[in-house]
Amino acid sequence: MRIVFMGTPVFAVPAIEALVAAGHDLALVVTQPDRRRGRGHRVRRTDAAAAADRLGLDVAQPERVSGPEFRDRLRDLSAELFVVVAYGRILKRRVLEIPRWGCINAHASLLPHLRGAAPIQQAIFGGDSVTGVTTMKMDRGMDTGDMLLAREVPIGARDTAGDLHDRLAPVAAALLVETLARLPEIEPRPQDHDRATYAPRIEGDDLELDWGLDATTLDRTIRGLAPAPGARTRRDGELLKVLEAEPVTASSGLEAGSLFPLDRGCAVQCSGGALRLVRVGPAGRPPMPADAYLLGRPLQGGERLGTEG
Repeated sequence: MRIVFMGTPVFAVPAIEALVAAGHDLALVVTQPDRRRGRGHRVRRTDAAAAADRLGLDVAQPERVSGPEFRDRLRDLSAELFVVVAYGRILKRRVLEIPRWGCINAHASLLPHLRGAAPIQQAIFGGDSVTGVTTMKMDRGMDTGDMLLAREVPIGARDTAGDLHDRLAPVAAALLVETLARLPEIEPRPQDHDRATYAPRIEGDDLELDWGLDATTLDRTIRGLAPAPGARTRRDGELLKVLEAEPVTASSGLEAGSLFPLDRGCAVQCSGGALRLVRVGPAGRPPMPADAYLLGRPLQGGERLGTEG
């Protein structure tokens, strides 16, 4: 099948590779423009573009995929289908209507649960025990189109967003290949919009740890933001990322946010329960075990995280 693929981050790469391996003709890979990212804020090729380059595929990186000139280019390709995986932009009706078979998206949740930009992180935040991937026919809404196929993926008790991402990406790739192979026979199923839940984009304020919450909620927040961008707090006014922590039975009786020593490392008092710090990211330094961090910054009596000092 002749396809235009749209995707941007590393989550989209297994899908590109799987579609090529299955014999589909990827006429074009559309991805967002290269941006400054990572340490040093250098301009870097998007993961999808880098994968397409490696496979010898044509790449386009328009600022506006719905602009008239780029729409004309898409029409000229005579693609039968557009496949979208984590492209990062809403496609307008004028684009959705170009291919004969329409547009198919692979979304990293079991729709209608967790529509939106951050389904992997929000599944961890919510303490879900299972998630998955759904392929659907795209419409003008945010993940509201008729469903085609779905696959469940269990969530482990200590999974991070990174762990789940790495398990879901190949599932999405395989499910897309199966969806395309069975497309003429699949009966699309409308979503039950009354059961929809949402997974909004992660914003800056979502990264801040509120030690006034219980340990279970904070543990999920930390795992849902790991390994990147990382949950954050402050110690004596300095930024400190909390990249890994674990609930402990010990309790200090101190105020929420208070640091207290354990036989191995230290813990933070929460409103209910406590969390042992396992791995942290001090400002301007690479991630490190919390024990190593404490060797250079030993505990001081009465310290509380989340304060300016």
